[in-house]
This record gives sequence, C-alpha cells and structure tokens, in this order.
Amino acid sequence: MQFITFLTEFIKHPKTIGAISPSSKKLAKKMVEAIYFEDAQCIVELGPGTGSFTKEIMKRKKQSTKLILIENNEIFCEKLRDQFKHEPSVFVIHGSAEDLCMYLSALNIEKIDYIVSGLPFTSLDPAVSSRILRNVKDCLEEGKFITFQYSLVKKSFIQNYFEDISHEKVWINIPPAYVLSCKLGNVRTS
Repeated sequence: MQFITFLTEFIKHPKTIGAISPSSKKLAKKMVEAIYFEDAQCIVELGPGTGSFTKEIMKRKKQSTKLILIENNEIFCEKLRDQFKHEPSVFVIHGSAEDLCMYLSALNIEKIDYIVSGLPFTSLDPAVSSRILRNVKDCLEEGKFITFQYSLVKKSFIQNYFEDISHEKVWINIPPAYVLSCKLGNVRTS
C-alpha cells in the first residue's frame, strides 16, 4: 500500500517527490547511522514522505527526543499525522522546509542536533533549494545535516552552505543513492 501511495504521489508531483519508490531499508539505516541518539534532544526530518527514515529514527531515538517532521505533500502529511498521533514527542508539520526556522520558533525550539533530509535537491528549483539550505544552516548551528541524492551533481551546491561533507554510496536502493553527511561545527558522531 505504501508503494502505491508513493507512486501515485510521484506521478502527480514528480519534481517534489523525486523518486518512483520509497527509500530502501538499507538507505534508511545508512541515513541515521551518523546520529548519536544518546545525546540528541531534537531531530528534524525534511520531506519524510511515507516515513522510511522516520521509522528508523523512531526505533532508535530516546522517548524524550523531539522529532519534527516537515512534509509539503498533504497526503503524506495526513498519513504521518495518523501514524504518530499518539507520540507526544513527534510533531508533524504540513509545510515547506523553506520555513524551517519559523516552525522551530513557533515550537519554542532553540537547538537542533540533526536534520535528516529526503528532499530531491536535483529536481527542486535552485532558488527553493537555496532557501531550504539557508534555513538549515541558520537553524542547525553546531549540528549535522544528513541528506541523500541519486547523484553527486548537487554536492558542490550543498557545499556552498556546509564546508565539511562526506559521502557514501548505498547500492541497495532503487536507484542507488549517495548519503551526504554535512557539518558546520564540531558534532559528536557515533
């Protein structure tokens, strides 16, 4: 059912969904590998879609750790709200990652430890990508930004916002993907 929903939304919104199927479990595990869950007080996920990465975060995060999910697609957002309605530490926001700092301010959150992103920077308008990455940089301070892309075409674009970027390829995904781990300052890694 998740695949059908994802495919339907991809057909309706190919530029903002960015893939024809949800991310693999292998990619999801690689995306959260760099998160030190013992110390994380607040994690943000941009573009959670059907929740592939969210599930992995939920398995590992402490109960008190806040998880903010920002999803632009209304169908995905409603499914996430329904899935996490009994989780007091999970906040699902229907909106754009371009407004990340505004959402955090409204929730009185001053510090984010990690931002995990499933956003398709390659297919997004460059001006939108810039606004998103500026917001990520402004809100993150000393945390880590973890994203994935299907190619390294946008790595230099992302490097305009994050000096320190490492990447690793995950072959078991359709299509294979690169996980980019981006830092602004010193962050403890697992």
